[in-house]
Amino acid sequence: MTAVQDAPVRTGAPPRHGGRRRRVPPLVWAFLLLPLAVELFWVFWPALNSFSLSFTEWNGVGAAKPVGFENYERMLADPIFATAFRNNVIWAIGFGGLSVAGGLALAVALNRPGRGVGIYRSAIYLPMVISLAVTGLFWRVMYQPGGPIDAGLGAIGLGSLQQQWLANPDTALYAVLIAAVWRQVGYIMVLYLAGLKGCDPSLEEAAAVDGANAWQRFWRVVMPQLRGVNTVVFAVTVIDSLRTFDIVWAMTRGGPYNTTQLLSTYMFQQGFTLVNLGYGSALAVVIFVLAIAFIITYLVRQARAEEG
Repeated sequence: MTAVQDAPVRTGAPPRHGGRRRRVPPLVWAFLLLPLAVELFWVFWPALNSFSLSFTEWNGVGAAKPVGFENYERMLADPIFATAFRNNVIWAIGFGGLSVAGGLALAVALNRPGRGVGIYRSAIYLPMVISLAVTGLFWRVMYQPGGPIDAGLGAIGLGSLQQQWLANPDTALYAVLIAAVWRQVGYIMVLYLAGLKGCDPSLEEAAAVDGANAWQRFWRVVMPQLRGVNTVVFAVTVIDSLRTFDIVWAMTRGGPYNTTQLLSTYMFQQGFTLVNLGYGSALAVVIFVLAIAFIITYLVRQARAEEG
């Protein structure tokens, strides 16, 4: 018999490489579990409470009175809720469309080396650093009678357009919308700039050699490479449009005559001004469901498009 045949045969699990399995240090567990506990306490627990409170009538004192689906039935007959819902649709289209179009155009224009490009990028992004409440107060000064906007219109011969922008029911919502887009467009620009930096320039150069013009190269070559960024931008704009509160509350508080009410401002008014916490919680649930529905629908369509 050979030496190989005489060697004992080992059975069982193979030996572990690298010695004993390393234990996770307690400090790492602390860094993981403490933020999770804070998130559960400050985010998930209040969210679950909102769902349960939406089926009750409660003013914050004493025990909540169960009312079933009465709060949701009340919404269907509430004219202010209908106005807020319609305004949210207008806001989502205008806020999302103008922010994305403006941010993408600025990103394409500033995605090139040159003197002062960094200064332009910083100046455009600067409003995003300012809080929404301060932005609202700034634009209230801009829109006030005899303010910078009216003065500018008068200087270029359009004095007939001067008016009380935030007191006119026909212009108040769109005046606040412009202020919100002014702040948001810099953030969208930064997202698209990051996406454009990751695009393959050789593909665009090959398309140019094949005779494609600038628009064809952008639409057929660059935009498909920005699919991941588009998903992030869509999610951000939908969520921001549904939870917009600070700037509207700082500029109009939902007025005049509830013409600038959004679901978020109406929820705050019902929950914390009128202390109708059950109805306010029902409005919060509607906002949550709308945001989740829009985002999931978009992600499913994107996944199907990629598979196809």
